Amino acid sequence: MADVGLRVNEACKLDLADVKWDLGRFGKLHVRHGKGTRGSGPRERMVPLINNAGGTLRWFVEDVWGQFGDDHTRPGVPLLLSERKNADGTVARVGDETIRAALAKAAAAHLPDWQDDITPHVLRHFCASQLYLSGMDLLAIQEVLGHAWIATTMRYVHVPSTHVEDAWLAGQARAATRLEGLRR
Repeated sequence: MADVGLRVNEACKLDLADVKWDLGRFGKLHVRHGKGTRGSGPRERMVPLINNAGGTLRWFVEDVWGQFGDDHTRPGVPLLLSERKNADGTVARVGDETIRAALAKAAAAHLPDWQDDITPHVLRHFCASQLYLSGMDLLAIQEVLGHAWIATTMRYVHVPSTHVEDAWLAGQARAATRLEGLRR
């Protein structure tokens, strides 16, 4: 979720068949139940498996998913499985609160100073910020996160206090490279 900025409810509603390993350069997730704006209903989108999300997801599907004992060929089989069973004996879909509780438990164990600050939504902001700082433009980040408005995406991107100075230095380096090419 944190690698591609999914909302908790989007991740919980993914089916195993929503992983499109062969689409695009990295594979994609078909988010069929994305959040719509102002009552517009769910907005579908295809999210590329960037930031090694494909590698993490492949590990999960190949090494973990099968431990739950469900049939991967069953239509509508969830990607994120619960330990609970449905009435028909199939494995149930994990719920939002289960993911939130697991993240809180992991934060308490591994990041005790931040345990009250780490939430799935904070990870969405972190993802947006990391994508921006690694050079992805705001329109692409908007598409990944599923925002209808670029202003929303801009509120998700948090940059370090040295951002202006870093941008100036990067600009100077690009200009110097161009000038060096002219001198040859």
